[in-house]
Amino acid sequence: MKHFLKETDFSYSEAAAVFELAAQLKANRGKPQAQPLAGQTWGMLFSKSSTRTRVSFEVGLNELGAKPLFMEQKNMQIDRGETVEDTARVLSRYLHGLVIRTHGHEIIEGFARHGSMPVVNALTDLLHPCQIYTDSFTLAERWGQTGKLLESLKGRKLVYYGDCANNMANSWILGGALFGMEIVLSGPEAYAPGVEIRNLLAKEGYSETFVFEPDPVKAARNADVLYTDVWVSMGQEEETAERLKTFGPYGVSQQLMDQARPDAYFMHCLPAHVGMEVTEEVYTGKASIVFDEAENRLHMQKAILSQLLS
Repeated sequence: MKHFLKETDFSYSEAAAVFELAAQLKANRGKPQAQPLAGQTWGMLFSKSSTRTRVSFEVGLNELGAKPLFMEQKNMQIDRGETVEDTARVLSRYLHGLVIRTHGHEIIEGFARHGSMPVVNALTDLLHPCQIYTDSFTLAERWGQTGKLLESLKGRKLVYYGDCANNMANSWILGGALFGMEIVLSGPEAYAPGVEIRNLLAKEGYSETFVFEPDPVKAARNADVLYTDVWVSMGQEEETAERLKTFGPYGVSQQLMDQARPDAYFMHCLPAHVGMEVTEEVYTGKASIVFDEAENRLHMQKAILSQLLS
């Protein structure tokens, strides 16, 4: 049984195949294609609100031939105390696979451990692997060529700004190690990468190849990509005032972009709060590829789902 709970659940060669498949699926969308999930029903269990994740997975599952069944956790017995173990065993009797967007990473691991169907991580508080594969593919489209898309990421420098202990920062640490990228995380000292991602990195057999640099200007120098995320994630609303003040120096501005390479890109996993983590000038400027990222969620997730069944 193959799951996709973290970036390294695919080997480098498997990830390379996923990138190539995503490119094919994107190029051939709208044309008659094989439907590897034909006749299947896949569940989508969400405990967090969503726009891009829900729509891209529902559309993708449909295009692969499956019927998506959207389930809000608040309307299920698991929200009233039924165990993950029992829920996973029951849903496995009905479904062919499960996409989960939830809080604790241990929840998705529990579904994978106790169920008998493929499980895909659509976001946890620890990791967001579908987003990292998507963003990396979006860059590989620009830097690589057919048959060598993933190879084009090796040695590229990506700088992540903001909360360097959140799920996106964690995922860049893990994904960057797998893809051979230079990952620099820039934020306040109090929000440096935590012990959990360091332990996971070691468990997966990787050394700490990432760098934490509190100076945002120094971090940006010679970067290929400047990347950021919202400063206040779901569940952190009570910290809004403190976070806006603390992360103020780490907003991506044109001055920061000028420190990067002349052909550097700006990326954001969305939704964005323009005027906070990024200025309007950068967000709408020629370096911004945020909506290409959003589109590619569809193609990459279709490739991931297909790879799980290969």
